[in-house]
Amino acid sequence: MVRVEVMVLFKDRFDAGRKLAQKIAELYPKHTKGFVVLGIPRGGIAVGYPVAKALSCPLEPVTVRKLPIPWNDQVGFGAVTINKEVILNEELLSREYVPEHDRKQIINEVYKEVVRRDKVYRGERLFPELKNKRVIIVDDGLATGYTMLAAIRFAREKEAGLIIAAVPVAHYISYRMVRQHVDDILCLHLDEHLSFAVASFYSEFPDMEDREVIEILKKMAGV
Repeated sequence: MVRVEVMVLFKDRFDAGRKLAQKIAELYPKHTKGFVVLGIPRGGIAVGYPVAKALSCPLEPVTVRKLPIPWNDQVGFGAVTINKEVILNEELLSREYVPEHDRKQIINEVYKEVVRRDKVYRGERLFPELKNKRVIIVDDGLATGYTMLAAIRFAREKEAGLIIAAVPVAHYISYRMVRQHVDDILCLHLDEHLSFAVASFYSEFPDMEDREVIEILKKMAGV
């Protein structure tokens, strides 16, 4: 077996967010004001926090979630948005990894969790107006890329004026796929290994809890 060595690039998600913010400021020196940062919970909120702070703009959770295949929850066959828009990985489904009769049940279960999370993170607060606004959609990495595609679909439906996807790391196949659906994409490190895992580029990459997301959003709001 050939062991692939992966370079650790970030201490944690906050460190990745700070480095991402620096790159955004370099690429958009005259346009950093007026952005809205949309973080994909949970990890994208931690990465998005330093970005939003550096750009002095709002940080909003865009609650989408991966649709896991039944025998491996690390692999998704798509993603679902808070509006129950479903983005499917047709290539994976064509291999019959997920029987058609199982898909609806999985989508419904995942959607319930999306609604629960959005309620926890947002409370009674409505999603802000995005029409004609410039948005940066942030996550802690692109593996399959389908949660990012779901977030992009949501922002399009909200009539965002400019959409930028921003991630610390990505697999090059997912990067190329996402690039076709946004006005711009920013990634600090592209990887081509078949065994790509977002966590391997971080020294610390714990699973985040709802309470951590809430704490970050409260800090951002000055509560």
